[in-house]
Amino acid sequence: MRENRPSSDPGAPPFVNHLSITILTLFPAWFEGPFGESILGRARERGLLDFRTVDLRPYGVGKHRKLDDTPYGGGGGMLLKPEPIAAALDEAAGAPGSERRAHVLYTSPRGRRFVQDEAKRLAELALDPGLVILCGHYEGLDERVIETRVDEEVSLGDFVLTGGEIAAMAIADAVARMAPGVLGNDASAPNDSFFDGLLEGPHYTRPEVFEGRGIPPVLLSGHHAEIERWRREESLRVTRERRPDLYDAWRRRQRSEAPPPDDPPPPTDFAEPQALTGLRRRRRGA
Repeated sequence: MRENRPSSDPGAPPFVNHLSITILTLFPAWFEGPFGESILGRARERGLLDFRTVDLRPYGVGKHRKLDDTPYGGGGGMLLKPEPIAAALDEAAGAPGSERRAHVLYTSPRGRRFVQDEAKRLAELALDPGLVILCGHYEGLDERVIETRVDEEVSLGDFVLTGGEIAAMAIADAVARMAPGVLGNDASAPNDSFFDGLLEGPHYTRPEVFEGRGIPPVLLSGHHAEIERWRREESLRVTRERRPDLYDAWRRRQRSEAPPPDDPPPPTDFAEPQALTGLRRRRRGA
């Protein structure tokens, strides 16, 4: 369970609805740089992001704080032991069945693939009741802990890492930037690749001419509607060329979200073919 706390920014409101992300890891020092600098570092200073790490080693069993053991049935590798991981999760997220227990994520190659829509969903959970990410290690975690204390398993993709820390960093970063105020300009996130299922189109900055190459004239026109139209068309073009799977999924969503026949059709993303335009003009006697 978590509550709002005062922001460390004197110019901010006295209390901020902040995202709470806790990471359970064997290597807490790995996270000091990524979450202490730049955008996320400033978000923490302003009280928009409550980010913390929990070192698993003190929860280890016995004199040597043992965290792993061999699997029953034999086989290569080691498994994270259930007792220390369960104790760490209960302290960080709350015991199973407790009121307002934080949502627990476990980084695992057998988990559901993490995509942008997942970042949006997890951001809501990080706001309330809070998000706890357990970094996977070795050959995995005793299944009994997963069954009783893990809400979902998540994977970055079909590849294997030496540990779950890098995956946890990526997930936490993607989730944290969804919070209002974290990016400074709240219009930035909706323009990111994948936010609406499409890739971003090309971007340009000064100088206007670089190595003899200019920029699309529309970006210098000052016509905001035309600029937005160009960006949308370029986003569709790039997605169609480079990620046809994303483009096809976007097209399917557009068809499923189409209004009933009585409603006016939405504006098209592409210019009407000239042949069709000419046909309409002939029918009107133009």
